[in-house]
Amino acid sequence: MPSAARRPDFLSRLTGLAGAFAATLGALAIGGPAWSAPTPPFQEMRYAAVVVDAETGEVLFSKRADSLRYPASITKVMTLYLTFEALSAGRISLDDRVEISPRAAAQSPTKLGLPVGASLSVSEAMQALAIKSANDVAVALAEKLGGGSERRFAAMMTLRARELGMVNTHFVNASGLPDSRQLSTARDLAILSRAVLRDFPQHYALFGQQSFAFEGRRMNNHNGLLWRMPGADGLKTGFTNASGYNLAVSAVRGNRRLVAVVLGGPSTARRNAKAESLLLTGFDLTTRRDRGERVQFAEASFESEPAPASLLAQASPEAEPLLADRVVLTSAPAPRNLSEFEIVDPASAGLRRAARAETGRWSVQVGAFRSQEMARKQATLVRKLAPAHFGADGKAERSGASWRTRFAGYSESSARAACKALKSRGQPCMVLPPSG
Repeated sequence: MPSAARRPDFLSRLTGLAGAFAATLGALAIGGPAWSAPTPPFQEMRYAAVVVDAETGEVLFSKRADSLRYPASITKVMTLYLTFEALSAGRISLDDRVEISPRAAAQSPTKLGLPVGASLSVSEAMQALAIKSANDVAVALAEKLGGGSERRFAAMMTLRARELGMVNTHFVNASGLPDSRQLSTARDLAILSRAVLRDFPQHYALFGQQSFAFEGRRMNNHNGLLWRMPGADGLKTGFTNASGYNLAVSAVRGNRRLVAVVLGGPSTARRNAKAESLLLTGFDLTTRRDRGERVQFAEASFESEPAPASLLAQASPEAEPLLADRVVLTSAPAPRNLSEFEIVDPASAGLRRAARAETGRWSVQVGAFRSQEMARKQATLVRKLAPAHFGADGKAERSGASWRTRFAGYSESSARAACKALKSRGQPCMVLPPSG
């Protein structure tokens, strides 16, 4: 038995051997090059991460991807997603004014600090969210789009999240400021990041803007990878004491785009380094596979079939939510129903109605594009990829400033089968229930 004087050295060597063994197991598990083993601070924070191919959704790396986490300001990506929808539908324009209410002005920093009654354009508000991460502007924009109520807008956010397939996400505010009920996962935030890239490519450049000027002030983007990593061009950072340092980021190398989400980093620098390392290794793995090498990936597929938006009843607006008593932030599988939330009328909120099983009235959307010609080309491509599911009824439909490619005349089961077949070929697809 070692003496007391030698015991610390013995324990140190034992700890080192255990760390090396864990790193070796991690490399074997993914069947590729040795991914960097998390350093002790990341282990203590029990960080969560996922790396996916932005086009196909294929998972290249997964670490606690379905563990419940606080999204912090990555929440604002969903706030902006609904803003992009409102712009595309013509409900608002870039020049419309967003007024700062007393509630918006009272939000905690980070914020623009505008006084009550001041206003800014929708275009400026979008930049304030994506670049400055302004909490006061997030509330003001939510109130504008939510009929005067941030709570109502948060319910709209949750409904849209469920429709996109973010089954473990629940929003209660538009900013990401601390609230024990506001939860998501690395996987769900990757789904959201891909949805922005797929549905609103015309607005995606906003997330890669390094700075913006407002009333004589120049404010820099919090995403440090925009400066240090070639090819990185978005999306959003986040931080609260409870969440740790979060980042959803996308980068391009050649003709391939990856999305990485890292939640719970111990510092900005360590979070950025981890995200960059994951992306670089992901690009290396995909390049090696493209050359014909046998590379095993973490998962074969990523997104579950997007669920139609459904209206869930909430007892009373004054009732205290029960979610905070039931949530444990661990790596255990997340519950599929996080909480009840406020009823929202889809017609007035711009959301699709709850699903109704009406044969022949379902449709599918297979992309959103900047031009009618691109939308028509997508319809042609889809017919070639899955001719058994897509016929001559595909149309390029105008939606605000963009064009969406849609096929109609399905039953619910045939619409889901068509999307499943198309996604297996690496193409986007969304099931749309009857609209009226």
